[in-house]
Amino acid sequence: MFSSCADPSTLQGLNWLMCYLTTGKHIDFYWSFLTVLTLLAVTAPVALAFGFGGAMLARSQHLALRVIGKGYTAMVRGVPDIVFFLFFVIALDQGIEWMMHQARCPDWTDPIRNGMEFRVCPQAKVPPNSAAQIWHSIYGFVLAVVTFALVFGAFAANVIYGAMQAVPRAQLETAEAYGMSQGQVFRRVLVPQMWIYALPGLSNLWLILIKATPLLFLLGVQDIVYWARELGGAKTSAFSFPHPDWRLYYFLGLLVFYLLMTRISEVYLTRLQNRLNHGQATAAGEAQRKAAA
Repeated sequence: MFSSCADPSTLQGLNWLMCYLTTGKHIDFYWSFLTVLTLLAVTAPVALAFGFGGAMLARSQHLALRVIGKGYTAMVRGVPDIVFFLFFVIALDQGIEWMMHQARCPDWTDPIRNGMEFRVCPQAKVPPNSAAQIWHSIYGFVLAVVTFALVFGAFAANVIYGAMQAVPRAQLETAEAYGMSQGQVFRRVLVPQMWIYALPGLSNLWLILIKATPLLFLLGVQDIVYWARELGGAKTSAFSFPHPDWRLYYFLGLLVFYLLMTRISEVYLTRLQNRLNHGQATAAGEAQRKAAA
């Protein structure tokens, strides 16, 4: 905050507004936009890796691996997302602390779980109670990334599996006839061709992931929706900058932010799809060829 903002009662007009928008809480609000963007940047490739792994397991020749892959996609897609955001994080956090407890406190005699209470030795807390707040925030962010990746990875696995099945069998047989091994056919023919069919479904998942970021508050992460509600609520004279209920204006700002993110994503994904379809024997590829002719 600027030095001229030391006494808010003496401020008027734009000076009051400038000082109001540069308070410590507003700085946290601005940083929360970076938190959302970082979550998207990290979760997208991790979820894609989950999806690719799930699709590979679902296509495996081994029954056990195939059951695991199809079971993963069926279970996660069949359970409401909010269940994972509310309960999976708790289970994952307690599971990590339970393993740390078994390794660091083997002589612990008290029960770990007593009714609804879950208690481990202090050495097993992750992060330690004495750790700086930044490590608690990073730990919560990592749990959020794992949860988002697990949920959206299941949907990505289904999309990728269907895209692999859509690659014409004749192309794979032709590659095999040229003497390629199964691994070479997979790397050089199946995977490159698969992205053409997978991109529309993955594009929808990306847009859904953008819209799902407000669920961060369920995981204890102070995201942009949390701060918009906190800062926009009515503030009385007990606060340094009293104001009426301004949540409408804050949420209109978030509306613009999400619409802008969606528009930028659509432009980039359209360009990527056109590039992948170039020269391919698809309807879009044929349209590009005729347009060029």
